[in-house]
Amino acid sequence: MSRIGKLPVILPAGVTVDVAADNTVSVKGPLGTLSQKVDSDIKVEVGTHTDKEGKEHAAVLVTRPTNQPRHRSMHGLYRALINNMVIGVSKGYEIKQELVGVGFKAEMKGNVLQLGLGYSHDIAIMLPAEIQATAVTEKKGNPILTLKSIDKQLVGQVAAKIRSLRKPEPYKGKGIKFVGEVIRRKAGKSASK
Repeated sequence: MSRIGKLPVILPAGVTVDVAADNTVSVKGPLGTLSQKVDSDIKVEVGTHTDKEGKEHAAVLVTRPTNQPRHRSMHGLYRALINNMVIGVSKGYEIKQELVGVGFKAEMKGNVLQLGLGYSHDIAIMLPAEIQATAVTEKKGNPILTLKSIDKQLVGQVAAKIRSLRKPEPYKGKGIKFVGEVIRRKAGKSASK
């Protein structure tokens, strides 16, 4: 049995899950609605789960029909995707990125992100409507870009795309990095005697 797949997805207050006839799981919560198509072999059902203290919670249970490698791999995957949707519609996801470099800047104009990354021209990125972004530049500090969304996959993909525009380099650490990310530094050329 998959260690991840057999765990129930506990539903917080205000979150409801519907499973359609075509095995599409819709999760509705205070922050919005997300849906995911699940393979027809995997069974998703909404029920209750009793925890160690004896309390009952609404929960989503994911089961697989056989022990085939294909079913085993999908079991944990779809349980994790449903769990990410439940967390997304109840709490949301946030990714912070820091622009390290002299003259690097970021600003929002509507849903267009303008980045100045030391190239000859500024870069404009059209963000999806599901993502809320803010760019803050404090005095004597690096610009911080904050991305928020209920969709974990989407916010991670957009953050990776932004980071790929100027990856942190190992000598001075210039580039776009995640807040809290540690960049492995290299020693530069040493002066000859």
